[in-house]
Amino acid sequence: MFDRRLLINFDWGLLAALLMVTALGLLNLYSICSSSWEVSSVYFYRQLYWVALGLVVIFCVIPVNYTAIIRYAYYLHATSLLILVVVILIGKTALGSQRWLSLGPISIQPSELAKITFILALCKFYIENSSAKPFRLIDLWLPFFFLLLTFFLIYIQPDLGTGGIIVLVFFSLLFFVRVDKKSFFVFVLSSVVFLPLLWAFLKDYQKKRVLTFLNPELDPLRSGYQIIQSKIAIGSGSFWGKGFTLGTQSQLRFLPEQHTDFAFSVWGEEWGFIGCVVLLLLFFLVLYRGLGIAFSSKNASGALLSICVVLLLFWQIIINIGMTIGLFPVVGVPLPFFSYGGSSMLTSMFAVGLLLNISMRKFKYQR
Repeated sequence: MFDRRLLINFDWGLLAALLMVTALGLLNLYSICSSSWEVSSVYFYRQLYWVALGLVVIFCVIPVNYTAIIRYAYYLHATSLLILVVVILIGKTALGSQRWLSLGPISIQPSELAKITFILALCKFYIENSSAKPFRLIDLWLPFFFLLLTFFLIYIQPDLGTGGIIVLVFFSLLFFVRVDKKSFFVFVLSSVVFLPLLWAFLKDYQKKRVLTFLNPELDPLRSGYQIIQSKIAIGSGSFWGKGFTLGTQSQLRFLPEQHTDFAFSVWGEEWGFIGCVVLLLLFFLVLYRGLGIAFSSKNASGALLSICVVLLLFWQIIINIGMTIGLFPVVGVPLPFFSYGGSSMLTSMFAVGLLLNISMRKFKYQR
């Protein structure tokens, strides 16, 4: 028998905010494609397809009780890791990275899927191992193993951006689970001490990105070009913006990767400070509704999974916008629901589907 509370508790505000951000992303992509419509309109029509498919994903996720999804989280993440290995062996190479699998006419990026299965695996561990005593670091060996293995398989593609998001989500989540304070302090201190050693593991182009982040003028025509053009685009938008399809940096193609990593730069140039505020408020609404679902959930698994999803979306938004205005190095992180990309769109929609799923069942006491 259908439980009417499922429909009553559906978060229409979250869905509305999601649809508005997605619509603005499509509007932005239409502007990007307008200067050479015959050539680049394929991006716009493909994104329409991915948005439609993403909405189908949402409404396929919400009927399945999220506790059942968490129950199989380890198997799902193991499958995701296996696909990452396949990518390393036979994946498609583009722009110097081997991150994609070709499925007929389309390509998918399995590292995007790994972000979702990773947070599901973390939730399963913390829920099944929760107790009255706080976690010690020795108790967290399995989550750390998940982190290291997942990060390694993504890093060697190489995809430092996605790997970095996974690391940020992992450590942010430690503030929401009960970890022994002494153990946590020792771990943070040791991480800070060994952090400089990571420099040795960065590839040359990644080191150059960090250096040009600190000073873009070191190489203004190559590694520093993207961030310089991005800041020019956003700054030239001023308060009201230059107008729809009237951005010079984007329309004249001075801004690289404007449909993916630097979609926000195009938006800032054409719609100015006001447009950026509107977009940021919509993103804030998505995150706010997600946190509301977490705090209103009557069971720990729903609350924890909601927090994980919010952290995943939060860090992607912060890193993408931060790198477009020069606060972070350029690491290739798309803006959820806004940047062009099928894999990113589907995983972000799946994540929101989980939030809606939890919201519908927040009245149920379940493990």
